[in-house]
Amino acid sequence: MECILLDLTLISATDLKDVNILSKMDVCAVVSISGESKWKQKTPVHKYSGPNPQWNYPMKFTIVESAVQQNQLTLKIKLMSNRSLGDREIGEVHVPIKELLDNLGGEKSEKHASYSVRLPNGKAKGTVNIAYKFGEKFTAPAQNLHKVEEPVMAYPPGHPGPSDGHPPHGGAYPYPPPGWYPPQPGYGYPPAAASPGYGYAPPPAYAY
Repeated sequence: MECILLDLTLISATDLKDVNILSKMDVCAVVSISGESKWKQKTPVHKYSGPNPQWNYPMKFTIVESAVQQNQLTLKIKLMSNRSLGDREIGEVHVPIKELLDNLGGEKSEKHASYSVRLPNGKAKGTVNIAYKFGEKFTAPAQNLHKVEEPVMAYPPGHPGPSDGHPPHGGAYPYPPPGWYPPQPGYGYPPAAASPGYGYAPPPAYAY
């Protein structure tokens, strides 16, 4: 299966609708590609950004070239106000992946673009600014597509997960929560009976 790598950077958003009443918005963006994969990526939360958050957050997606050429894939950017009582959607951007590819005109250099944000009621309010480029084609077995994709879906070094310290809701991200490590051999089991000479006193229950 012929695949290509999409390098995407969420730069910023401007003039978003303010969905908070009493405080400045803390804004993040959840990015996915519809029509191919359930995997999503999330920018850090820009605290107290209000309607003009900045992220400069890089992401990578492995996508199937034939699906791009048939215009089956759409880049979806959902903007959220991060709140302690529950996140609230600000708006979304939908861009066909084929449109991104065609706009490059065969160039390999990074391209900057801006797209209008659509509110839940369908009206336009605000802009999202991105930079992107496509890598060279490569072949990946269909059954291993997500294995190719998974390593680049992780948060880049220095960003172990959402900046609020909580794991993503609903298990949408294909990674263990930040701070999780597989158990090491020997942990989680009662200690073996100490051999003479190791300095361990026998448990009181076995002293008689």
